[in-house]
Amino acid sequence: MSPCSLDIPDSPAAFPYPIETLVPQSGRMVLLDRVLEVGDDHIVAELNVRDDGLFSSAEDNVPAWVGLEYMAQAIAAYSGYHRKCRGEAIGLGFLLGTRYFECSVGSFPCGAKLTVRAEKIIEAANDMSVFDCTISGQDINASSKLNVLLPQDSKKFLAGKGI
Repeated sequence: MSPCSLDIPDSPAAFPYPIETLVPQSGRMVLLDRVLEVGDDHIVAELNVRDDGLFSSAEDNVPAWVGLEYMAQAIAAYSGYHRKCRGEAIGLGFLLGTRYFECSVGSFPCGAKLTVRAEKIIEAANDMSVFDCTISGQDINASSKLNVLLPQDSKKFLAGKGI
């Protein structure tokens, strides 16, 4: 049972937290539009591929590799939601790497509605986790496993590292 399970409404449109309150990104770097569902080990988010975004091209598309950032932001929202449920501040997370990124398209057309799902499959005692992620849309399928570091205290983690 999620720590905030009573706060999760039956209707995704009524999800209690705007995406901007769950991720450390701000402004145009917030690439997801909304959270549809969250549980103990997964999150489902949605976005419309923007034509005014940092990654959109003159050909009205966004390169498929940006899907990795969509996946990473879904994981950030998952972490942010659970941190918020525990009364903690939103923290930084770190994308360490990916394995087997596959995508059925070379780019995402602007205006496309995409659903991003991230499911935690491994959580280690050292704050490292692995998430199995997918992106789906009309004639679009992408998948990857993302290795992330979600430190309990990102300021303490970064202290003394010159960052």
